[in-house]
Amino acid sequence: MEKSGKDVSVSIETTAMGRLMPMHLWLSDVGEIQSVGPTLAKVFGGDPIVGKAFFDVFEVRRPGGVLAIDDLRRRAGNRLSVAAYHMGAQPLRGIAQPLPGNDGILINLSFGIGVIDAVSAFELTDADFAVTDLAMELLYLVEAKTAITQELRQLNLRLQGARDIAELQALTDMLTGLRNRRGLDLSLEAAINQGQEFGLMHIDLDFFKAVNDSLGHAAGDHVLREVARSLLEETRKTDTVARVGGDEFVLLFSTLTDSRALTRIATRIVKRLSEPMEYDGKSCRISASIGITVSTDYKVPVPEQMLSDADQALYASKNAGRGQARLFEVVQKTAPEANC
Repeated sequence: MEKSGKDVSVSIETTAMGRLMPMHLWLSDVGEIQSVGPTLAKVFGGDPIVGKAFFDVFEVRRPGGVLAIDDLRRRAGNRLSVAAYHMGAQPLRGIAQPLPGNDGILINLSFGIGVIDAVSAFELTDADFAVTDLAMELLYLVEAKTAITQELRQLNLRLQGARDIAELQALTDMLTGLRNRRGLDLSLEAAINQGQEFGLMHIDLDFFKAVNDSLGHAAGDHVLREVARSLLEETRKTDTVARVGGDEFVLLFSTLTDSRALTRIATRIVKRLSEPMEYDGKSCRISASIGITVSTDYKVPVPEQMLSDADQALYASKNAGRGQARLFEVVQKTAPEANC
């Protein structure tokens, strides 16, 4: 170490300089690269840059006008934005300092805010940074934040999933898996609010109480589950099938208002539900009475009114001998006694 006035000249081996400044460049007096820090060398992989002209490998983007070694000397001590041609758009931050005795220029570089991408792109580790460099600490913080953010995202997804399950359960009949009365109400409201035309079918099981009384509630539950399965098979995915009471079901047929088509479906359901159902070696026999109404019969469909009208048509079916289906408009014309 030599002292000259207030200035101090220091000699240091390139290996030690690599430990202190792992991304340094030492340029000769004419701008030829004499030494490269180990991390910067790693960035260039198998392409040695020692012996090449600095401006053949790098460009100084800021400040402008730095195109030759003399321009670099004049910018000594200024912040530089430097980019290696092979790194594309990723800039490096740096500072240049001329060395005494025409020994060239020392440039110290860093990744700046691009350190996260650089660590991934060049497979850098803690050993590639100076001991005093906080780059890895910053990277750890970012990784910790990313991990926490990911965990929070997963937690939110789990909470949303639990909320969706709870909402679905609140709309589902636990015995049959069909929609419950609340689920039906929401489907009716949605159809009416969207201006969608639909058919409505109210089904009541005949002789179901006899199954419960003679064979027990387990047999009754089995019958209800079988009825639910049959109703799902006789309807479309776009339709709503709901259990609204002990042995009462309501079907909402989306976009279907053809009374003849609805009657054919109802007749098919009546026939299917009249077939014996086996439980524990015993035969369970029921039938079904059905009332039908369609939204197009109303100037402004109201769920309560439509359900009430379908219910009247249902009881007209029961009064007529059970095991059949009636349209509400038919009830109005031919069976006014069913309104009582």
